[in-house]
Order: sequence, then structure tokens, then C-alpha cells
Amino acid sequence: MVKSENFIYFFTVCGFFIGLMFSILNFSEAENILFYTFEITLFFYLTIHIAVMNFFDFSRIGKLVFNKVEHENISEYFIHELDNREKIMEGLLVSIDNMNQKYDKMTKGSTQSDEPNNQKAA
Repeated sequence: MVKSENFIYFFTVCGFFIGLMFSILNFSEAENILFYTFEITLFFYLTIHIAVMNFFDFSRIGKLVFNKVEHENISEYFIHELDNREKIMEGLLVSIDNMNQKYDKMTKGSTQSDEPNNQKAA
């Protein structure tokens, strides 16, 4: 992650060069060039400080609003409950499948022997 000081340095240098270009293009006196370059650089410097300040304030507020440990505990609880319910459902599906197989055997008239129905002794 990039440090906030690097943002400040970068935007201050950008502000200096933008101010210098603007001043050279619009003014001919040395005092005006220095004055407006300084003002534009100061504007960029203060603007990036406000942006960095707001970024860090939002991250602190986000940590207060979103309690990571609490949400992880709740998530672990729900995962554990879902695993338990999944095991129960698998057991129920196996028992339903067994009951269906028994019902199919009863309704089709199957016998204990492996002989087909038409070959039984009378």
C-alpha cells in the first residue's frame, strides 16, 4: 500500500510544475511568476492534505462501524450450523431413499429369492 506521504510529495511536485507552467504562460514579471507558482503549489499541497485526512478519517470510521471480529464469529457460527444441517439433510435423504426402495419392492411384489416372478413354483 502506498504511504500518504508519497501522495503528498507527488501532488506537491505536480502543483509546483503546473503552477510554474501557468505562471510562465500568463505573466512576464518575475514577482508574479514566483507568487502564482507559490500559490498554486500551496493550493495543491493543502488539497492533498485534505484528501488524505478524509481518507484516514473514513478508514477509522469504517473500523468502528464494521467490527471484524464480531462478524467473523457470526460467520463461523453460521458455517457450523449449515454443516450440521447439511449432515442432517443427507441422513434424511438416505433414509427416504431406503424407504423408497422398500416401497418399490413391496409394490412390485418382489420376493426374497432372486428368481423372477414367473418362474416361481406354485
